[in-house]
Amino acid sequence: MQSHFYRHDLVRRDVKQVVCSVCDTEQPVAQVCTNCGVGMGEYFCDICKFFDDDTGKQQFHCDECGICRVGGQENFFHCDKCGSCYSVTLRGNHSCVENSMRHHCPICYEYLFDSMKDTSVMKCGHTMHLECYREMINRDKFCCPICSKSVIDMTREWKRIDEEIEATVMPEDYRYKKVWILCNDCNDTTQVYFHIIGQKCGHCSSYNTRTIAPPVLPQ
Repeated sequence: MQSHFYRHDLVRRDVKQVVCSVCDTEQPVAQVCTNCGVGMGEYFCDICKFFDDDTGKQQFHCDECGICRVGGQENFFHCDKCGSCYSVTLRGNHSCVENSMRHHCPICYEYLFDSMKDTSVMKCGHTMHLECYREMINRDKFCCPICSKSVIDMTREWKRIDEEIEATVMPEDYRYKKVWILCNDCNDTTQVYFHIIGQKCGHCSSYNTRTIAPPVLPQ
């Protein structure tokens, strides 16, 4: 016999009545049972109709986000442009991207806005799960998966590439060819000498660049 299972998503805000699990009394949503007086949850949000007995999570309701969050209200602030709560350490210390949290993590594709996992805000302002960010860095991937900007200080790496290019002389046929490049870090477009190892931005000295026109022979 084939069984059919149906998933029902509860819209908490629409809940009007609850049933006490101790005395089976149906009643309007509240933190304490109107009949037997038992507490239905150590934490209760009347807006979200949310109960929780684990107060160690330091739950709080954010009116701007419209949901309950964890971690202690004193440790977070709501960024109106980014559209989400961020750690107070990021107040005035992050690049704002409109609704940056209202999308999926570019690594694991879980929706970030209401995720329970810690989130990392990169230099460019885009966001992903902290554990996904760390895995990306451990795999030597240093560019934002969304905008391709460098997410860490690459000064030492650029210096290493400078030294490698200086030690690697291009064949005569390619030595004086030029290409147009777009820098992913500063968005500037410049024409530079082509090199098989990489093209250095003439504006910010980044090697996080891409060729946008084929090599051009000198006139």
